[in-house]
Amino acid sequence: MRAIILAAGQGLRLQQQPDRQFPKCLLRFDDVTLLERHLRLLAAAGVTDVTLVLGFQPGQVHAELSNIGWPHPVHTALNPRFDLGSVLSVHCAAQALTRGGDVLLMDADVLYDERILAPLVAGATANRLLIDRDFEEGDEPVKLCLRHGAPVELRKQVAPDVQYDVMGESVGFFRFGETMARRFAQIVQNYVEHGRANLPHEEAVRDLLQERGAQFDTADVTGAPWLEIDFPDDIARATQQVLPQLRPLRAARLPTA
Repeated sequence: MRAIILAAGQGLRLQQQPDRQFPKCLLRFDDVTLLERHLRLLAAAGVTDVTLVLGFQPGQVHAELSNIGWPHPVHTALNPRFDLGSVLSVHCAAQALTRGGDVLLMDADVLYDERILAPLVAGATANRLLIDRDFEEGDEPVKLCLRHGAPVELRKQVAPDVQYDVMGESVGFFRFGETMARRFAQIVQNYVEHGRANLPHEEAVRDLLQERGAQFDTADVTGAPWLEIDFPDDIARATQQVLPQLRPLRAARLPTA
């Protein structure tokens, strides 16, 4: 299993202060960057094959990797048009997405606990989504709607005619088995080739779910602490509400000989 972490965006909604011109994955909580937290949580779960998709200020991310002395190799892919949508970032990681085995696709701007990651990586192979049923409805959360356990919608705005029996917020982490990852890569390539590279990658995931939703299972992580950081107020919420609930990070696993 390997992970693709999308860390290319500029985070314009967060860049309201002149001294905060850096990728969101370098935000620090308890003096640990989101990037280091991702890597340590993944390694503790047995995932050490990681590809970072960079764009805005990639040198700062490389410097952080050197600074923390991460013991496992981290591959990088560059999205030079990081001002467009995250669909393009996924497309830039097509090689990592399609080279076989299960793939985790993760947003970099999430502060989360190991209780979020554990159900995502459980089992030998799976197509899996995460849902949090305890969320504040509004325009910002990406809603995940289920009907009879199968995903039927993944969007910020749910159309009135969508029939579902469970609605929650998508955590923004997805797991694809090998076949599903290849199909997802095809959908993303089609987006790019037809002038839709400016869209969020969740739109491509939505197409995949509407095509093959019955082949996905959903892990309910309601009650586990996590927060996607988009706005300045989210930093305060993350520090005051989420960080105190997180379990201590485990030590990084050293490479085996």
